[in-house]
Amino acid sequence: MRKMKSRVLAVLMAAGMIFTAQGMTVLAGTTGIGAAKTASQTGGPGEVKQEIGTVTVDDTQETSGETGQNTDTPLQVNYSVYFRNQGWSDPAADNQALSASSESWVTSMKANLINIPSGAQIGVRYKVNLSGTGWLDWKADGVENGGASAEKPLEAIAMELTGSSAASYDLYYKVYQNGSWTDWAVNGATAGTEGAGLRVDGIKASITAKDAGAPAETASSTVDPSKPMIARILDSLSQYGGRATFFMVGTNVPHNGDVIRRMVAQGCEVANHTNDHKYISKLSSDGIVSQVSAVNQKVAAVCGVSPVVMRPPGGYVDAHSLSVLGSMGMPAIMWSIDTRDWQHRNAQRTINNVLSQVKDGDIILMHDIYDATADAAVVLIPELTARGYQLVTVSELAAARGGMSAGHKYSQFR
Repeated sequence: MRKMKSRVLAVLMAAGMIFTAQGMTVLAGTTGIGAAKTASQTGGPGEVKQEIGTVTVDDTQETSGETGQNTDTPLQVNYSVYFRNQGWSDPAADNQALSASSESWVTSMKANLINIPSGAQIGVRYKVNLSGTGWLDWKADGVENGGASAEKPLEAIAMELTGSSAASYDLYYKVYQNGSWTDWAVNGATAGTEGAGLRVDGIKASITAKDAGAPAETASSTVDPSKPMIARILDSLSQYGGRATFFMVGTNVPHNGDVIRRMVAQGCEVANHTNDHKYISKLSSDGIVSQVSAVNQKVAAVCGVSPVVMRPPGGYVDAHSLSVLGSMGMPAIMWSIDTRDWQHRNAQRTINNVLSQVKDGDIILMHDIYDATADAAVVLIPELTARGYQLVTVSELAAARGGMSAGHKYSQFR
C-alpha cells in the first residue's frame, strides 16, 4: 500500500457508498426513517448511536428520526417508503420527494416526527389504500403501513397529526400518480385516486404552522436521484485523488452495476450494509449470515470484488451480532462525525459540521441521496485536501493505523 500523508480521513456514504480520506474516512449506506446513534451519541428513539470520525455520507437513512427536543429547526415529518424490488428508501423530511424509478412503485410507508418542541404532545398517524385490498387501518409513529414485500402498489394515502399540540400545525402531503404530483392534501384528506387502477409512485409531506398555507413547491423527479449525485461525488474524488467507502444495501446492487464498477475502478471501497437494511442486533445468527452473505455475493457478481467491511443499519450492533460478524471475517464500521445531512438537507450546515470538527483519523457519515449532500461533498473534498487530509477508504485508513479485527467495531482510527 502506498505511503499516506500524516493526516487521514475516511468518509462513509450511506445510500450505497463510502469514501475515505487520509486522516478521514467516509462511509455511505442506506438508512431507514431518522438517524441512528450509538450509546454515546444522540439519535432516533430506540436507536444505538454510531460514533463518527470525519465525514460520512449514508445511503440509507437508516433509523427512526430523533424525537427529542430541538430548538434549532422546526417540527418536521420524517418519512420513508418501500419501493417494489428495491426496498426501503432513505428517510426524507419536510417537502422532500421520495420517487420510484420507472420499474418500481410504492407498496408501503412509515412516518414519524422529528424536532418536537419541548413540552409538545404530538404524533403522526397515516393510512394507505392498498390496491385490491382497500384502506388499511391507521398506523402511527414509525410503524409500517402497507405491504412492503408484496407487489401491490398503494393507490392513495392520508396523514394527520395527533395529540393536544396538533392544533398548532397543519400536515400537508401529496403523491406522484399517473405521471404527475397531485395537489396538496391536508390533515386527514385523501391524496391520490383509489379504485381507478392508478398506483402511487412517490410521496412527499410537510408540516407548517396552523393556517400558514401550503408549503412552497420544490423540484421533484421520478428518476433515481442517487445516480447523478453519486456521479458528482465520484467526479470530485477523481479530480482530487480521493477515495471513499460506499456501503451498499443488497437490494440496490443489481440496479447500480455501472456506478459500482466505477467506484472500484477509482479505488473506492464497496462495502456491506445488509441485503434489506435489517437491524442485525434483532436477527438470529442465521439471519445475520443470510443478510451479510447476500450482499457480498451480489457485489462480487457485479464488480468482481467482495466487501470486507460492513456497517450495521441504524448502528444497531451488540455482542451477539459482533460475534457472528467475527465468524464471517467482518468488522463493523461506525463513525465519529455525524453530519445530520439527512435531517437538515442544508449543504452549508454539512460543510460547517465537518470543518468545525474534523481531526486526523476521523470517519465521517453522510447520505449520498440528497442534492445538498452532493453539493457539500464537492466543496469538502477539495477543502479537506487543501488542509492536508488524504481521503481514503476505511480499509486503507485502518491498514495505516494498525489494522482491524473481525468481530470488532470501529468509529475512528487515531
